[in-house]
Amino acid sequence: MSTSTDNWEQVKLQSCDALGEDIVELINNVLEGPHSDSQLIAVLHAVQEKFGYLAEPQLDAVAQLMQIPVAKVSGVASFYHFFRLKPGGRYTIKVCMGTACYVKGADRIVQKLTEELGTTFGETTPDGMFALEGARCLGTCGMAPVIMVNDELYGNVTPEGIPALIKKYIKEARDSEQA
Repeated sequence: MSTSTDNWEQVKLQSCDALGEDIVELINNVLEGPHSDSQLIAVLHAVQEKFGYLAEPQLDAVAQLMQIPVAKVSGVASFYHFFRLKPGGRYTIKVCMGTACYVKGADRIVQKLTEELGTTFGETTPDGMFALEGARCLGTCGMAPVIMVNDELYGNVTPEGIPALIKKYIKEARDSEQA
């Protein structure tokens, strides 16, 4: 790979430090194949899986190592809803907004969650405990309306059940901190 910057070695070292050996190895493997820039989404998924979200230093490092303009990398990261540009919460609550869930009251579930948490879609509570997200479909239409907290699925959710669910996770967090 040829570069025209005088400080490429320094930029490369900083980028490697920002991403870690595993992501750098993935990028190097991608660069060896044809159409490496078409693998940008896969690389961004790996970065998000490792760090929990896509921070500016990691986006810049990906752009540098893949030799893709940072505007394109940032554009891809901000366009797709499955990428997070801010840290998530300890518990990520995803509300299914698919047709079946919406018809059965997902909008009321969202309203109750926003009241209880004091946050909206795409935001994390100030204490870092909960992140609230919408999902296009969670694939369990027969249990609508559905929410998912991290990897745990809840079906036939009602607005009245939201406070108890939130308390459950707050208690779980406290118990794990005391252990």
